[in-house]
Amino acid sequence: MAKSPLPPSKSSNSKARGQSGFTLVEMLVVLTIIGLIMALVGPRVLNYLSESKVKAAKIQIQSLSAALDLYYLDAGRYPSTAEGLSALVQSPGGQSSSWNGPYLKGARVPEDPWGHPYVYRAPADASPYEIVSFGPSGQPGGTGETSEIKSVPQ
Repeated sequence: MAKSPLPPSKSSNSKARGQSGFTLVEMLVVLTIIGLIMALVGPRVLNYLSESKVKAAKIQIQSLSAALDLYYLDAGRYPSTAEGLSALVQSPGGQSSSWNGPYLKGARVPEDPWGHPYVYRAPADASPYEIVSFGPSGQPGGTGETSEIKSVPQ
């Protein structure tokens, strides 16, 4: 009743069961399914991304408007177009006594979500100032919802 010192051979078991793994057809089916899902979901995700950039630009413009209002309370006027939004972080010449800034956190003027500077005009057509982001193109004009984002005081 002696037991055999060697266990049964594994090579005979694996030959009987066959090789485990995925076939080329199975891999192609999975890749096709993933491709279809990405084709359906991808445009929606990109749309949400562009909408969030528009919302971020509107929020930044509101923040810049609030900083301009604080500047107005201190200086009695809005910065000129030549002084620009940089007057919110650095005292323009001749304003050192009434300038009480910086009026923006981080002591720098932010860029719009597309990496372009905001355009500031003072005075604007029907208001004391106007802040504009030209959207992803960075150029005036264009079409679509993200072509131009404006804010004027009310």
